[in-house]
Amino acid sequence: MRNATDFSPLYRSFIGFDHLAGLIDKASRADKQSSYPPYNIELLAEDKYRITMAVAGFSQEDIDIESKENSLIIIGTKQASNTAQKESDKSPRQFLHQGIAERNFERKFQLGEHVKVIGAFMENGLLHVDLEREIPEALKPRKIAINGKSLLNGS
Repeated sequence: MRNATDFSPLYRSFIGFDHLAGLIDKASRADKQSSYPPYNIELLAEDKYRITMAVAGFSQEDIDIESKENSLIIIGTKQASNTAQKESDKSPRQFLHQGIAERNFERKFQLGEHVKVIGAFMENGLLHVDLEREIPEALKPRKIAINGKSLLNGS
């Protein structure tokens, strides 16, 4: 199986995309992440996205969301106080089948340039994280006028 990809044909016509190989390599390593908890990535509108993650058994206090350096990290940690409270109940819980996993998790997402987290909310055991690509005005396309004079040499 071939692990390396040759991007040299792209370098002939794409300028500034030399970091693409590093991103693809990073994505292939991300495939080794656990598949827990399951999630969806949705395109809501142009430049608007939503990550929906199934977090049954977790409360808002059990989940930390952090955005830094083009990465989104979601960490779910069951609080020790919740566990202690369950253990102090008079009748211990006895499962005949336990299909709802309540184990700790850490899920990382690599965000594209100018993609920002704009909010998060929980509803019916699902965590929703909304994202939006906000392209700065200076980076948006602009028309260049042809006026017949050079600005460099004054002619």
